[in-house]
Amino acid sequence: MESLQSLIDIFLHLDKHLGEIISQYGTTTYAILFTIIFAETGLIIAPFLPGDSLLFAAGALAAATGVLDPLTLVLLLSVAAIAGDTVNYWVGKTYGLKVLQKFPFIKKEHIEYTKKFYEKHGGKTIILARFLPIVRTFAPFVAGIGTMNYSRFILYNIVGGIAWVASFIYLGYFFGNLPVIKRNFSLIILGIIIVSVLPGVIEFVRHRLKKA
Repeated sequence: MESLQSLIDIFLHLDKHLGEIISQYGTTTYAILFTIIFAETGLIIAPFLPGDSLLFAAGALAAATGVLDPLTLVLLLSVAAIAGDTVNYWVGKTYGLKVLQKFPFIKKEHIEYTKKFYEKHGGKTIILARFLPIVRTFAPFVAGIGTMNYSRFILYNIVGGIAWVASFIYLGYFFGNLPVIKRNFSLIILGIIIVSVLPGVIEFVRHRLKKA
């Protein structure tokens, strides 16, 4: 049981354990990162996986260890992000709300919030959502359910996927190893998570207050 808890902790907080994984698995880490990013963007049941913080940590450790190449990370993980959103779109397009009935633990308020976000920002939602946890996972699903055709969706998907991955990888690569950041790395990661989640929380609170 203890080993299972350790495994779950590593899986859910991969950004914190990434240095250990790189030292143990070397370049196989590329495949692990690809799987996590694909799952976080492509599986509607996995919005809890690390995204922004993981990319930042990967960039920082690429600079620190030299084992991972930042350009390879950007190219590979952009493919993972684009492929994940594509799968998510087609799940929404093909199965729609049947997925919610089959997986009742998926919070319907996340779907409703994403719908309202989509109504407000239109197709740009697919790009903007890349930088918002939770919304990032549900936006392509909602786009599939809605009226957005695939040719329009894939354009936003590619632009958003590359912009998201490249920005956090290179932020980590160029700034993650500054002494002040290295000394407070856990706090920086926590800060990234808070800043990423904050716009969604504010919008959610505003929606609740408006509804009330």
